[in-house]
Amino acid sequence: MSYVDEVIERVIQENPNEPEFHQAVKEVLDSLRVVVDANEESYRKDALLERLVNPERQIKFRVPWIDDAGQVHVNTGYRVQFNSAIGPYKGGLRLHPSVNLGIIKFLGFEQIFKNSLTGLPIGGAKGGSDFDPKGKSDREVMAFCQSFMTELCKYIGADTDVPAGDIGTGAREIGYMFGQYKRIRGLFVGVLTGKGLSYGGSLARTEATGYGLMYIVEEMLKCHGLTIKDKLISVSGAGNVAIYVIEKAQQLGAKVITCSDSDGWIYDLDGIDVQVLKDIKEVKRQRLSEYPKYRPQAQYHEGKGVWSVPCDIALPCATQNELDLEDAKMLVANGVIAVAEGANMPTTAQATEYLQAHDVYFLPGKAANAGGVATSALEMSQNSERLSWSFEEVDQKLQAIMIGIYHNIDDAARKYGFEGNYVVGANIAGFEKVVDAMNAQGIV
Repeated sequence: MSYVDEVIERVIQENPNEPEFHQAVKEVLDSLRVVVDANEESYRKDALLERLVNPERQIKFRVPWIDDAGQVHVNTGYRVQFNSAIGPYKGGLRLHPSVNLGIIKFLGFEQIFKNSLTGLPIGGAKGGSDFDPKGKSDREVMAFCQSFMTELCKYIGADTDVPAGDIGTGAREIGYMFGQYKRIRGLFVGVLTGKGLSYGGSLARTEATGYGLMYIVEEMLKCHGLTIKDKLISVSGAGNVAIYVIEKAQQLGAKVITCSDSDGWIYDLDGIDVQVLKDIKEVKRQRLSEYPKYRPQAQYHEGKGVWSVPCDIALPCATQNELDLEDAKMLVANGVIAVAEGANMPTTAQATEYLQAHDVYFLPGKAANAGGVATSALEMSQNSERLSWSFEEVDQKLQAIMIGIYHNIDDAARKYGFEGNYVVGANIAGFEKVVDAMNAQGIV
């Protein structure tokens, strides 16, 4: 049995009931076979892959908090510090009922390679809780966030581990967590990113993941002799990533015709009105079913279906494994030319293989949605220097990083004989930098 297969088998045996983590490890290691096989003797001797797939540290803790009726609730908090070979741990905090250790490990493992691809000195981590902020009052969210940070603050720091937002963790939650960290530790440092502009946040951070996705898609199309202008784009999700994907896509001359939330999806052939979307989701915190009240020509459908309408480009920006094989078949039948992941692993392995087999340009999330963490690292730099850069300056740096990521993954794919396979290219490009650092630092 090959070294890669041995490690995949061991991961499955040692981490039962964690299918998302198994999926992430298999996808990465399968892509790395050509590199691992060429170095199998030395990698096996140093247990390199075992060290790569085992987190440096896993933290699990209880989070007690009191609701507005005086009832005590207990949630579970997690922080998985996966790999610090190239810099302090960096990765978001997800607040969602689906959160468990396996999901946090899958996200943290992916984050290693995503962070490496940015070219910035940040290691991979992820955290969160099974707490659901939906339907909670501001006071209840504050009570949870303060309790969560009371424990988490023992394990993070500006030069150790710098969490950020993720699903369910926006500016409100980051603010409450930062306030509690400062209160307990007595330090005003860049220990969290995604902060408000009044207390160390970065301009363009809110927009970064969505804008970055469009910058790398635009560069990929340009390198294949195509343009983003006038393309029809389907987007899933209606959160931070989806909103700013839609905004930037429209700025670049494309038309976005769908978006979705957990209840249903919108089809607006005239183009999604991003200001209406922002008002519904960011201001009023309502469901997408409200959208046709503002745009009567739009259609609202309950349940799944966002990938059923013809489009040129599909951008899954909601959650893991949302685009399955049947969705991929519909997209190909409807003439899709490119799929790029705005969320983390939103496309199943079977769907990814089908899209690639049918010559669809496919950009994996660790490359395509790296703009968010890249700009988080830029926020860390500003905090360290006690400076604040202009929106234009941050946006220019973001665009340069995303263009650089595309060419790095394209070059890696070509170098190893996988031209056009950006999944392989992204995994190899991210892996090589991390492995060089791990080898230089000894067996730790």
